[in-house]
Amino acid sequence: MYLLIPAAGSGKRMGADRNKLLLQIRSKPLIAWTLLAAEAASSISWIGIVSQPPDWDDFKSIIADLRLKKTIELISGGSTRQESVYNGLQALPSHAKRVLIHDGARCLATPNLLNACSEAIIDCFGLIAAVPVKDTIKVVKDNGVIKNTPDRQQLWAAQTPQGFDVKLLKQCHDEGIRQGWEVTDDAALFEKCGIEVRIVPGEETNLKITTPQDLAMAEFILSSRE
Repeated sequence: MYLLIPAAGSGKRMGADRNKLLLQIRSKPLIAWTLLAAEAASSISWIGIVSQPPDWDDFKSIIADLRLKKTIELISGGSTRQESVYNGLQALPSHAKRVLIHDGARCLATPNLLNACSEAIIDCFGLIAAVPVKDTIKVVKDNGVIKNTPDRQQLWAAQTPQGFDVKLLKQCHDEGIRQGWEVTDDAALFEKCGIEVRIVPGEETNLKITTPQDLAMAEFILSSRE
């Protein structure tokens, strides 16, 4: 299985002056934990890190320190996640049929989750890891007044990995460019193109590291695993 890791973001919401994936948890950069999970996942054979070239020296150093055995390529990122994934798709080996896309900021995903998504994508065109929403969700108007309360039994919180048929995902990205669509994940492109996307049970600990508080929670989760 081929794995793309979008890693071209900044650390603005984290309050950092650099790519947040270079921040450390338990003496390792965030991206290191993502790479270690991919290395340990038996289904993953190729890894592409989609990032800005100024970060490449740091990423190369991290990769060397981890002594990873799997093929890892650095790919130039875009100005948005959507553009970065598009660039990553163009850099896949020509024979790649399926791909997993996993945000580098979700550094707590386990090898088991990566393997489960790799297995499930063989039998469908698109999937996302997700967990059922526990909280009651409110739809709120611009003036701060609640509009309605959707049934949470039908609500799932999307995570990554997300898996796709490579040919179809490239077509959806091309259509997105033609239509001027701006989406926050690749499943939304499939949805707009009318292609079915399935759910694979995610992991409650598969947090997206966005704020300093998330770093503290990740530290606790990793400590608990040890």
